[in-house]
Amino acid sequence: MLFRRPAIRLPLPVLTFLLSLGLTLSVNASSPPNILLLLSDDHSYPFLSAYGAPNVRTPHLDRLAREGILFHRFFTSAPQCVLSRVSLMTGRSPIAADMIRFSSPLPKREITLPELLRQQANYYTGVCGRSFHLDGSNRLGKFVEKIYEKHGMRTFESRVDFLRKGSDAQVAEQFTQFLDQVPQGRPFFMWANFSDPHHVWNAPEEYRPDPSQLQLPEHWPDLPGMRQQLADYCAEVNRVDKRIGQVIAVLESRGLMETTLIVFAGDNGAALPHGKGSLYDPGSNVPFLVRWPQVIQGGRQSSALISGEDLAPTLLQAANLKVPSSMSGQSFLALLKEEDFTAREFLFIARGPHGSAPVRVEASSAPYDMGRAVRSNRYKFIYNCTPWTPYGPVDSARGAAWTQMLAAAQAGKLSQELMDSYFTTPRPVYEFYDLERDPSELRNLSGDPRYAEAETTLRQALVERMILEHDHLPLPELPD
Repeated sequence: MLFRRPAIRLPLPVLTFLLSLGLTLSVNASSPPNILLLLSDDHSYPFLSAYGAPNVRTPHLDRLAREGILFHRFFTSAPQCVLSRVSLMTGRSPIAADMIRFSSPLPKREITLPELLRQQANYYTGVCGRSFHLDGSNRLGKFVEKIYEKHGMRTFESRVDFLRKGSDAQVAEQFTQFLDQVPQGRPFFMWANFSDPHHVWNAPEEYRPDPSQLQLPEHWPDLPGMRQQLADYCAEVNRVDKRIGQVIAVLESRGLMETTLIVFAGDNGAALPHGKGSLYDPGSNVPFLVRWPQVIQGGRQSSALISGEDLAPTLLQAANLKVPSSMSGQSFLALLKEEDFTAREFLFIARGPHGSAPVRVEASSAPYDMGRAVRSNRYKFIYNCTPWTPYGPVDSARGAAWTQMLAAAQAGKLSQELMDSYFTTPRPVYEFYDLERDPSELRNLSGDPRYAEAETTLRQALVERMILEHDHLPLPELPD
């Protein structure tokens, strides 16, 4: 029996009975797959138990990893929700797409992945769950809303066939409604968004690990408030795994697991110090996995550098479509298929204003910070263009972790490395890290003559990127 698309939907008991008779299910590899993109919010690597993280329990995502490929070095194009999602949907950086301002709607001229799938491969497309963040902020007041309406700037209702917003608990139901509407014989694309583990952290106690048993990385001081908030965060990760399991159950009940390419990713890092909003790895290195039956042999892992810009080109090629020349992302389809693959040498990360807060003299870097970073396999170069703003964590500045860190700093109880990283004002314009020796990015080596050649290489890569994208920031200095 051949299952090519969602045209034939057999209940799970029927499928189980057929399998018990020895019948096998096969997939026509030339047919474009259904595509399900699952996106959690503020989810740092390595917070899946599939990575060996001891602080979380994620059996449903672990199953997808066992049956697919697990990536260790997938980086979103920005440590912020809106900017990172721009790249996922357009295959371009937020700078190239004119979306560096957090509250912007996606420009009409930017063509998105679901639009290309619908126009060129007859996909039925949808978005559901948490806000997808690309139709402009709804927190800027009535005047701004009128501007959006006057110029027709909210565009996503016309970009997809199905658009719903709702809580994490509603995603499986909305996905069911979407599948009920997929026309017979057409493949589908669904982008399902989840809020967890985004702040506010309110998962029930049943999901929460024991704070005393948590393992803390070097960039977090061992303080009670830090342990408390990390336990709250882990509870959110555990809960989103359960919600994702509900969506997977819907796929299984429709007999669609064998014909669906499933992608899971976080949209940026955790809202904790050194994470969301920062250009350090925990701000943009997120969990990422791909399950694609008949194409990907299960249980594989990859440490190749992959950017959020690379997702759209890869999914287009998986649907047998050409990648538009406007996309700067690089397809990693060959890696999925275990064919010859040349990995990225560099990836780039941008930081722009966050949220809808106005500029204030006394503000920290949380609402307003401008910077760029370039990363290779071993090194990271960070360019801070607003170094006068003191560091502040995004979304969690009032939490126990940061307030206790402030108190410890004032009392002289933090290590010098943590003081330099979090409480130096002005911050350095240039930062350079050897990630093999310093994975927590606490020891700034910029200007160290031992690393001059490596730092120059990354600076030059960033300058070239900024020039090609007409970046509005001034270029970093280069040696003569």
